[in-house]
Amino acid sequence: MTTQIEKESGPKTHGSDPVVVAELYAIMEAVADRIEMHKNIGEQRDNWNHLLLNSIHAMTLTAATMCGLAAASASGEPLAGTQATGMLAIMNKIQPSQLAEEQRNASRLFKQLHGQIQTLLSVGNPTVSDVNDAMENVLALDKAYPLPLLGAMLEKYPSSVAPAVWWPQQGRKQARGIGKKIEGNGWNRELEDEMREIVGVLKRKDKADYLRLSEKALKLHKMLAFSGPLLTGLGALGSAFAGTANPWAVVLGVAGGALASIVNAMEHGGQVGMVFEMYRSNAGFFKLVEETIESNINETNVWGRENGQVFEMKVALQLGRSLSELKHLATSSSLGNIEEEEEFGSKLF
Repeated sequence: MTTQIEKESGPKTHGSDPVVVAELYAIMEAVADRIEMHKNIGEQRDNWNHLLLNSIHAMTLTAATMCGLAAASASGEPLAGTQATGMLAIMNKIQPSQLAEEQRNASRLFKQLHGQIQTLLSVGNPTVSDVNDAMENVLALDKAYPLPLLGAMLEKYPSSVAPAVWWPQQGRKQARGIGKKIEGNGWNRELEDEMREIVGVLKRKDKADYLRLSEKALKLHKMLAFSGPLLTGLGALGSAFAGTANPWAVVLGVAGGALASIVNAMEHGGQVGMVFEMYRSNAGFFKLVEETIESNINETNVWGRENGQVFEMKVALQLGRSLSELKHLATSSSLGNIEEEEEFGSKLF
């Protein structure tokens, strides 16, 4: 009975199954292919952003200039403005800069997964469970960063802001055994308490701050997306009546075109959609760190957790801190020091 318990609670010591290794290599090859796909499509969509923006600028400013000079035909001026309005509406719908940021994130995260599988094959004893986890991670990334534009594209103007999620969602484990002695696999009560304080700091400071920034970026994003086509349409309407005796038509055509160019430059030249996606992704990163820590400390069997010393080092590196700085952050949070509490958990971003 003792031997059986030790086998269940101790570290893995059995050899790797050749079939499991072969399956992990197959997944790793698929991940490498996805890295290249997302990289190429991200570059393509970044080019779309520049080409479409330059084309819309040229069409809008040309229509406004010709309207001001009253040198273009009455049919030619509204045609250019109408075309610019239509192209801008499409561009605002798909948001090429935001799409490019999504593909950059996907490429980076697939590279991270590729490295994790390589490490597992090099130093670990992979099991069927590891294969299933790798498959779930690949499919979760596919769902979080879809490649198609139609049907599967992420909502560009969500009604509410939530952190990006690109990992498999699992049921939360209930924390049990609180107060009992925790020893083994690099874990002890002090490390558990430290990790709990880190989670608290990330929730109160880092994730909350990036969600706040995401909300501001989303509001600006929506305002610019609405104003751009509206001003472009007004410019096209003014240019349609530029040949009449009404001087306000010329003013409307010129002013509408000029303002539309400014708004479009702010939205797409400034890549507001990309900024929103970046903030949302950063909030997702801190959410992932939180869930990873909670998943480990809520596992009652310490041998079912990641090694405590390695895990502490990983968390420190993810937050851009040394181990001593990580401990200091946790201590400051536990003491409730108001001045120290203002410090963010991450020093990277």
